Amino acid sequence: MGDHDYIIVGSGINALVAAAMLGKKGHKVLVLERNDRIGGCLRTEEITEPGFIHDVMATTMVLFLTSPAYGAIGKDLEARGLEFAHADLPTGALRPDGSHVIFSKDRRRNIATFDELSLGDGQTFSREMEALAADAPFLFSLLGGALWSGSTLKTVAKQGWNRGLRKLAAWFGDALTPARGYLETSYKSEDIRALWAPWVLHCGLGPESAYSAEMLKVIGFALELGGAPIVKGGAAKLLTAFERLIGDHGGEIRLNADVAAIIPGPNRRADGVRLASGEILRAKSGVICSVTPNQLYDRLMEDWPDSMPAEVKSGVANYRYGKGNMQIHYALSEPPRWKADAELGKVALLHLTPGLDGVSRAANECERGLLPAEPTVCVGQPVALDPSRAPEGKSILWLQLPEAPRHIKGDAAGEIATPEDGRWTEEVRERYADRVEALLSSHIENFSSIKLARRAYSPGDLEAMNMNLVGGDPYGGYCGLDQFFIWRPFKSSVNHRTHISGLYHIGASAHPGPGLGGGSGFLLASSLK
Repeated sequence: MGDHDYIIVGSGINALVAAAMLGKKGHKVLVLERNDRIGGCLRTEEITEPGFIHDVMATTMVLFLTSPAYGAIGKDLEARGLEFAHADLPTGALRPDGSHVIFSKDRRRNIATFDELSLGDGQTFSREMEALAADAPFLFSLLGGALWSGSTLKTVAKQGWNRGLRKLAAWFGDALTPARGYLETSYKSEDIRALWAPWVLHCGLGPESAYSAEMLKVIGFALELGGAPIVKGGAAKLLTAFERLIGDHGGEIRLNADVAAIIPGPNRRADGVRLASGEILRAKSGVICSVTPNQLYDRLMEDWPDSMPAEVKSGVANYRYGKGNMQIHYALSEPPRWKADAELGKVALLHLTPGLDGVSRAANECERGLLPAEPTVCVGQPVALDPSRAPEGKSILWLQLPEAPRHIKGDAAGEIATPEDGRWTEEVRERYADRVEALLSSHIENFSSIKLARRAYSPGDLEAMNMNLVGGDPYGGYCGLDQFFIWRPFKSSVNHRTHISGLYHIGASAHPGPGLGGGSGFLLASSLK
């Protein structure tokens, strides 16, 4: 028998949530991480200049702060040093001509802002948020609950009884509406459409994707409720709190521990793992893998003595990954001064975009393998929330480009020569970063004079840091309807169990999908006795 009850492969947010919750239940847990640090997409470093603290990948914690996982272990993490920095102005949109809109945590201000842009749009937003709040228990049970369960079946049946089957069917039909149709029929203001359209990209979707409108409503609800908080001192502080919590309950974390295979035990149950070094580690209760399906089935189970069931083999072969992601970070000698409105400097996450059509165009170019001619740029301003992220009087910018092709077929603008093998090179990365910087500079006064340093990460760079980011896809796989909800990762999947007894699958590739909410780790840990 092993020295641990559960072995967890990987150390992203879902793995850490599962380890912490299982530890609190009295289970002895071992977390194995192949890299020299834990965290997955949570990574904090001084990558530009000394004293400038950057979250290299993920930074905004609203999904974690409003999650059931945080409800279960949030106080434990706070007791071990976790603090959040909050923003009153969580998001906004800035268009090429300087027109802009700022979204706050104040409902009355948002209504007034929207009505000023187009009379009636404020009341539309208010009605949408009130309707979502009324539906929240049902909606969030579907978005974040164990879908293959008696409790979910009872919840749906109760809704069918109370609403009537026809109205319940209509509710699901509305929930599948694409963002484009919703925004064009609900809001008259192009600025408000520009505010919401980029957020579908953060769900791994596009404006024409099914259910993307519902996700926009959920995001608006969450941002108004919880803002766009970041961890004081950097996301690494959250990881330190997790390390302490897991250790305090007898758990262990091992770094530079590359798991090479899942090993079978009696009755072909998952008995433990073999490391690349050859070391064998055994688990009494099970092995939990926070990896992509291809990592799990093609690599970790490559030598499993039994053949995979046909439906699993087909699911692995047909699993698809989504758009890549790119990150750009700046160290600045002073905070940015936005030409359109000084208050833009207080916005936590500001999207630079032409609007709905611009998001649609750039997303389509990316999906066709092209470098977008005018990408959607998400600009994070951490120092506006947490001054400790930079030396006094200085600042940083966190840029995310959610429309970066995994494999490059060309440049939509016809300006950047792309390699024949479709791989990202340093030259392509920096020239594309120059394109983004030109967009940024057009909105910020004297940007070239306040820029101290730039550091860019292509989709290829991100995959090199984290093998689960296939082609730089930060969402664990395509998030379209056919590969989500009860069909994630496979059509045959049932919650987080696999066809192997004692082997569990969590992470962004498992329901409820990507994000920093720790949802799959929470659901699995809650289900294990």
